[in-house]
Amino acid sequence: MPNLSIKEADGAVVFAAKIVPGSSRTAVCGILDGMLKVKVSAPPQKGRANQSLIELLARQLGVRKNAISIISGLTRPVKQVQVCRISADKLLQKLNLNK
Repeated sequence: MPNLSIKEADGAVVFAAKIVPGSSRTAVCGILDGMLKVKVSAPPQKGRANQSLIELLARQLGVRKNAISIISGLTRPVKQVQVCRISADKLLQKLNLNK
């Protein structure tokens, strides 16, 4: 299984996510080219897909929504996501991406 490319600093992790909006369901699909691939049912309009991504990650990681931010790529399919108050190991464990 390919590895998710994660940067860890100051009690937060940053990783790339490839978002596929308008899917039939919202779910983490795995890793694609070092990025977390996520399908969201929300359309890519008015930030709905971004909001859906944040809600999914908050639920799966057990953190508050305000601990997650999209730091780049707001209008693009590939985004840089920052999650505060979590380690890289815990992130992989919670997303069931451990080796």
